[in-house]
Amino acid sequence: MAVAVGRGFLVQPCSYSSSPTFHNKIYKPSLGSATTFWSTLAPQRYPQVAVQAQQRPTWLPGLDPPPYLDGTLAGDYGFDPLGLGEDPKSLKWYVQAELVHARFAMAGVAGILFTDLLRVTGISNLPVWYEAGAVKFEFASTRTLIVVQFLLMGFAETKRYMDFINPGSQAKEGSFFGLEAALEGLEPGYPGGPLLNPLGLAKDIKNAHEWKLKEIKNGRLAMIAMLGIFVQAYVTHAGPIDNLVEHLSNPWQKTIIQTLANSTS
Repeated sequence: MAVAVGRGFLVQPCSYSSSPTFHNKIYKPSLGSATTFWSTLAPQRYPQVAVQAQQRPTWLPGLDPPPYLDGTLAGDYGFDPLGLGEDPKSLKWYVQAELVHARFAMAGVAGILFTDLLRVTGISNLPVWYEAGAVKFEFASTRTLIVVQFLLMGFAETKRYMDFINPGSQAKEGSFFGLEAALEGLEPGYPGGPLLNPLGLAKDIKNAHEWKLKEIKNGRLAMIAMLGIFVQAYVTHAGPIDNLVEHLSNPWQKTIIQTLANSTS
């Protein structure tokens, strides 16, 4: 999700010094005096408070994040207004759920934009994305495609869930038709291997925090983009490239404000 990066503030008491806060003052009498005395002011200590900037960014400036979101997770900016992650087990599941939804959203946005670009430019006679499901394919019936999709997706999701509840169990020899070496399970949510990580960008998954952060940021942006594409199709009954071309043709009159106003009138 899009986040606002801010810096919170923590108030911490300063440690007291063992030396007095006031220095001794020496009083010297006149030369004719026979006495010399030292007058020492009693040291006085007052409570001192320092404001220390919190280095961790949060989604809302000045926000004190919940204690269970300690910043160790990739993309953790302390955002959990409903307190869904208070239970550690639930938090692990929500992390995996967000990761999967983010990856589907990135694939969906890329697929919609690519096919819509081919359709608008006339390179291919493809349907607009929200009508693609109604297209009848010659190589297989709709029922066959649904059954195949359920079987393949069900198998993949079952394997993912089994690896979630028992990390590393799906990387054992004979657990994936002898293809375990091609996947090289790194940790739940990151199977890796030459099939799913062909460039080898995050072979050392324990030290791949930067790659994880980039992925989850792009995934959150893609989920927002998918929501925008859904609303756009419902309001304009057109694809994203068509809407972009229409906006560029008249940027001051063809905006989201005018579009929403015309749709409600």
